[in-house]
Amino acid sequence: MIVKKNYPWQLSIWQRLMSDKKRLPHALLLRGQSGIGKLDFAISLSQALLCEQVNSTHQACGVCPSCGWFEQDNHPDFRLISPEQDASKDDENSTKSTKKRTQIVIEQIRGLSDFLSLSSHKSDGLRIVAIHPAEGLNAAAANALLKMLEEPPPNVVFILVAHQAHKILPTIMSRCQKIDMPVPSTEDALAWMKQEGIQSAEVLLNYAGGSPLMATDEAEEGALASIEICKLLSSGAKSDVFQLATACLALGMENAVSALQKWSYDLLLCHFTQKVRYHQSHEDVVKKLIQRLNLSALLDFQKMLGDAKKSANHPLNNELQLERLFLHYTQIFK
Repeated sequence: MIVKKNYPWQLSIWQRLMSDKKRLPHALLLRGQSGIGKLDFAISLSQALLCEQVNSTHQACGVCPSCGWFEQDNHPDFRLISPEQDASKDDENSTKSTKKRTQIVIEQIRGLSDFLSLSSHKSDGLRIVAIHPAEGLNAAAANALLKMLEEPPPNVVFILVAHQAHKILPTIMSRCQKIDMPVPSTEDALAWMKQEGIQSAEVLLNYAGGSPLMATDEAEEGALASIEICKLLSSGAKSDVFQLATACLALGMENAVSALQKWSYDLLLCHFTQKVRYHQSHEDVVKKLIQRLNLSALLDFQKMLGDAKKSANHPLNNELQLERLFLHYTQIFK
C-alpha cells in the first residue's frame, strides 16, 4: 500500500487535522462526491498518524518501520474495511457469484473485535479503522458499528469515507466529526491531470463530472472510446442501431451502458436547462437533438438503461440487448 501525497485541493483540511492531531475525535466522516481522493486522504492520514517521524508538512516519512508495514499492506495497527475485503474467500466455492460484493457485512465488523481488544504495538500508539464506503454497511453491520462508536475503545480512531453520506444511519453520523471533502476547481483538477500526463484532460474531466481521479481511471479504461460513441448517437432517430451495438460491444456491457446513461442524462438536463454536464464538446449537437425530443420516451429509455446496468455482468446476449436499447433510442426523437 504505497500512499501518494495529498492532492493539492486537500491541503487545507490536511493541515487543520494534523496540526491538532492529539485532539482528534474518535470518529471522522469524510464525505463528498466520488473521484476526488477521499479514500487516498483517509489512508494517507492513517499512515501519518501512525508514522514515527512525520516530516515538516506532517506527511508520513516513508522510511520508518510503521511506513514499511503500510507499504507491505500489513500494519498491525491499521484495518481497512471494504466490500471487497475477503470477498474472494466467501465466493471461492460459489458457482453463482458473478457480481462484486457491494456491501460491508456484519462478519467484517465483528471481525474487528480482536483488533480493538488489543493494545497498539507502541505503548502510546493509536489504532485506526478505515471504512470505505461507509454507505456500503448493510443494516446489521451498521448496527454493530454503532455499538462500537457508542463505547469507543481508547486510542482508536474510526475514519469513515462516504460518497453518499445521506445513506448512513443518522445515529452513526451523529457520533462522527463530519468533514466535507472539497471538489477541486476545474483549473486545479486540469493542472493535476496534466501533471500526471493525462491526455485530453479537459474532455475526460467533463466526462467524469468534474472528478479528476475518476477521469484518470476512465482514461485508463477507454473513456475516450466511450466518448467516440457520441458521434454515432448524434444522428438521433437516424442512428445506425447495428453500428452502435458493434461499437459498444468493444467497450464491454457495463462501460457501454454507463456511456449511454451519461448521454441520456445530458439530453434530459439540456431539455430543462439548455446546459450539458458530461459532453460539453457535443453541446451544440445535444441542443439540436432536444428540439425533437419525446420526453416520455427518454424517461422510459433511462429506466431501460437502469435495468440494463443491473444485469450488465449477467451472461446474456449483450449484442441483442444493445440493439434493443439503441432501437429504443432512435424512437425517443419525434
